[in-house]
Amino acid sequence: MEKTTIHKESAPLPRREGAGESLRGRPVFVEIMDSTLRDGEQTNGVSFLSHEKLVIARKLLKDLNVDRIEVGSARVSEGEREAVTKICRYARQADMLDRVEVLGFVDGHASVDWIADCGGRVVNLLAKGSLKHCLQQLNKTPEEHIADIQDEVAYAASKGMTVNLYLEDWSNGMKDSPEYVYQLMDALTEGHHKLQTSNFNIQRFMLPDTLGVMNPLQVIEYFRKMLKRYPDLHFDFHAHNDYDLAVSNSLAAVLSGAKGLHVTVNGLGERCGNAPLASVQAILKDQFHAKTNIVESELNDLSRMVESFSGISVAPNQPIVGENVFTQVAGVHADGDTKDKLYYNELMPERFGRKREYAMGKTSGRANIAKNLEELGLELTPEQTRRVTQRITELGDKKEIVTQDDLPYIVSDVLKHDGSEEKVKLISYVVSTAYGLKPGANVRVEINGKQYEAGATGDGQYDAFVKALRYIYKKYLNRTFPILANYQVSIPPGGRTDALVQTVISWHYKDGLLRTRGLDADQTEAAIKATFKMLNIIENEL
Repeated sequence: MEKTTIHKESAPLPRREGAGESLRGRPVFVEIMDSTLRDGEQTNGVSFLSHEKLVIARKLLKDLNVDRIEVGSARVSEGEREAVTKICRYARQADMLDRVEVLGFVDGHASVDWIADCGGRVVNLLAKGSLKHCLQQLNKTPEEHIADIQDEVAYAASKGMTVNLYLEDWSNGMKDSPEYVYQLMDALTEGHHKLQTSNFNIQRFMLPDTLGVMNPLQVIEYFRKMLKRYPDLHFDFHAHNDYDLAVSNSLAAVLSGAKGLHVTVNGLGERCGNAPLASVQAILKDQFHAKTNIVESELNDLSRMVESFSGISVAPNQPIVGENVFTQVAGVHADGDTKDKLYYNELMPERFGRKREYAMGKTSGRANIAKNLEELGLELTPEQTRRVTQRITELGDKKEIVTQDDLPYIVSDVLKHDGSEEKVKLISYVVSTAYGLKPGANVRVEINGKQYEAGATGDGQYDAFVKALRYIYKKYLNRTFPILANYQVSIPPGGRTDALVQTVISWHYKDGLLRTRGLDADQTEAAIKATFKMLNIIENEL
């Protein structure tokens, strides 16, 4: 191996001032490059089919209007070749081919030829951004690696292709071997303006925090050093989220002069993932008033699409695209929203193709329920609202979640017999099952102020419960108990299986059928409620 030569920096670089002020003083445009189809696919267990990649690419380019997309890695597989070829064909027909990029390697022109064969026009060339990677992974000197890069870039240019250069492990390079980073950059940018008119041109230098080790202060420090030394270059920043700092580091890069950011949908990526597209977009716009080309109203649809294709669920509390982020739970918040929107911020759900919701549970209170009733066009009296609220609170105590789709069924169930006297009451019951034995039930009820108790076994828990009631009516009241005609169990349409079960029971009564409905999280309890509604209807007619 040849002797390694490192060019020392002559003097410490002064701190670059004023980068943050530029964002506050005038709008700054930030280029967004989405790498879901390349870096995002490195998420453990994620492998997109070629047609899925095409659908996502079209959504990113056409609907979301991302500036650039990175769609794959050269020479990975035949499936990757098929996907990249399809995307490049679509992009060429849509006059967007310059926005489609493919990762290539310094491999004696093999990657460049592979990308060209797929119809690609932009190569994101992966070079080593730290001395350790250069010496230990490539087993080459900096001079040898630089010569290889120059040869690869010149070859791509000869084929009419644009090159962006990744400095892999740049963050550790700046930390442990900055002289190597500068040596590499000096060699690749020497006579930069002249080279742009010749057969050698690197359009963007892309600076990754490959291992996710940086913090915002380091990002600012290292970016300002790079921009002080190379003020005319276009630098992208590529963040990883190992310390949960990908978004913060991306913003620090923009504050320090980065012109482009790399993101992925839903933060997909190796290990802890990359900077999430939706979060980066919202903070750039709201916190720093930066400009992008992103169509925010498409973010949620894209998130759902990638969630479905990837099989990786979005956390309910993930900003912008999480299921719960525009849902008010506490009743005091819903109440405040009716009073000059006291609990609103700039993250209005309509921006992202969503709407504000008000959860219903034990902490929601009447304000949340009133909001949901208003949206459904249901008008209740204060007393009726109180009773519905009480019922939802009972479900909340059972850790059940009630959706707006469930609400009409709850209202109907609660108010169906509003005003009727409850002459038959369930005091307590126990149902049981045991291996090899019939289910059993012990029941205590109150009928017209007097309590009765009985037990029975049956073919199921509810059957045992009804047989115990029959015994009470026959022995103590000398009355006939109605015969069950039909029994139906369903989930309310649009509801959640972990919230409500609807049981509709028909009974033979007075030469006809009497139908009652029960609603509960538990199927047996729903049937019992339907039964006691039937008994009270009969009792109130006597």
